[in-house]
Amino acid sequence: MPELPEVETVRRGLAPVMEGQVIAQAQVNRPDLRWPFPPLMAERLTGRRVMALRRRSKYILADLDSGETLLIHLGMSGRMLVSGDPLGRFVHDHPAAEKHDHVVLDMANGARITFNDPRRFGAMDLLDTATAENHKLLAVIGPEPLGNDFNEPYLVAALKGRNTPVKSALLDQRIVAGLGNIYVCEALFRARISPRRKAGQIAAARVAGMVPIIRQVLAEAIEAGGSSLRDFRQADGELGYFQHSFDAYGREGEPCRAAGCTGTIARIVQAGRSSFYCPLCQR
Repeated sequence: MPELPEVETVRRGLAPVMEGQVIAQAQVNRPDLRWPFPPLMAERLTGRRVMALRRRSKYILADLDSGETLLIHLGMSGRMLVSGDPLGRFVHDHPAAEKHDHVVLDMANGARITFNDPRRFGAMDLLDTATAENHKLLAVIGPEPLGNDFNEPYLVAALKGRNTPVKSALLDQRIVAGLGNIYVCEALFRARISPRRKAGQIAAARVAGMVPIIRQVLAEAIEAGGSSLRDFRQADGELGYFQHSFDAYGREGEPCRAAGCTGTIARIVQAGRSSFYCPLCQR
């Protein structure tokens, strides 16, 4: 499932052709994805201007001039692809319709945004913009890891006394927004902290030290266009490249890249998810 860097990469790719632009025609080709689309979604989108395109955790939010916000979640295999871009950023003509093109937005500027989702684990909804942050999907989400509210004192307080493994704690969206399996593995590797460690038993100084590391990992991943492992594509259809920089994730049995370490990356399963780490230098 796309994590924060992949969703932010898609948002940045969509912004130049959507922000400030009118949706000339919205086409909805099925009644649902993970859950049913809102009533009359195509009609409610058609003719509306996109005032802002933002991200909250792993959700893209398009604020409309109607006072509604289009919430988009990519799910496991969802892609939002741009074609016919008048700004010249994308070279693709409008492609022929495909089986899994579930929502198509034709913009007044000539761009087309196609939401394609073969597995249909993605989702779209329309929320009242003024109260969107109170929506059940957004209300319980913790601070953005690239925002000011995610800081050293906050994380120290959030993990204090927790008896869960630190890997599980960092994946908890109520503690920090948008982190997923890949980037938690990478951040813990750089912090030299084992994913097995109980969150509440890690010294405050080491917990605080994770904040700039998490920020740096995410920033580098965004700069690389995210990570493409299976289905992820940027808005222009290109692959992300951060997977070529993984130090831990997916490297089971390979040598640890930490300076001076002679260990080997291991894989364990925690709460049904694979954790990759070096048992020798991550403590």
